[in-house]
Amino acid sequence: MSAREVLARERAALCATLESAGPDAPTLCEGWLTADLAAHLLVRETRPDAAVGILVPGPFARHTARVMEKVKGRGYAQVVAALRGGPPRLFRLGPMAAVNVVENWVHHEDVRRAGGQGPRPADPELDDVLWGSLRTSAFLARRRLRGVGLTLRTPDGRELVVKDERPMVTLTGAPGELVLFMAGRKEAALVAHEGPPEAYAVVLAARFGI
Repeated sequence: MSAREVLARERAALCATLESAGPDAPTLCEGWLTADLAAHLLVRETRPDAAVGILVPGPFARHTARVMEKVKGRGYAQVVAALRGGPPRLFRLGPMAAVNVVENWVHHEDVRRAGGQGPRPADPELDDVLWGSLRTSAFLARRRLRGVGLTLRTPDGRELVVKDERPMVTLTGAPGELVLFMAGRKEAALVAHEGPPEAYAVVLAARFGI
């Protein structure tokens, strides 16, 4: 199954969850309800002028906030319906399809886990995309770790060294749980850890995600 097909399936599941949760449900994104999260997803894909402000503070971020409020003004049902229609071509082809799988999956879990739900059943095709994305997460995280190493490992034996340094911390979990941890949702991620407690404390304190 291609990343594009995985994306279509995950997008449908995300929209079903957003529809069921309603606009005022909590999420793992601090300060955001489901209405904010849905608007964020739509702005990211359809307003390139505002997408920059998702990452860049100052005037760019203020512009993004204004655009998000305008999108929210269309009404929650309409925003979710627009998301259900699928992303623009750029976001569903080539490498961007895999990037968008991760974006949609993480935000889906932002809603699910904030609502008290646990991990979904294993999905080999989805897990392959999520595992592949961890190389990018590792590159970003490597510079933010000081004085400790980090290895990511799955129960089936896949392994990725984020930073080869001692003392070493090893996190073990399903690909999706490791993605959540590396996306900054550390408390929600179901992972086991090995290594000195003081080293694990450094990993927990490191700012991961974008």
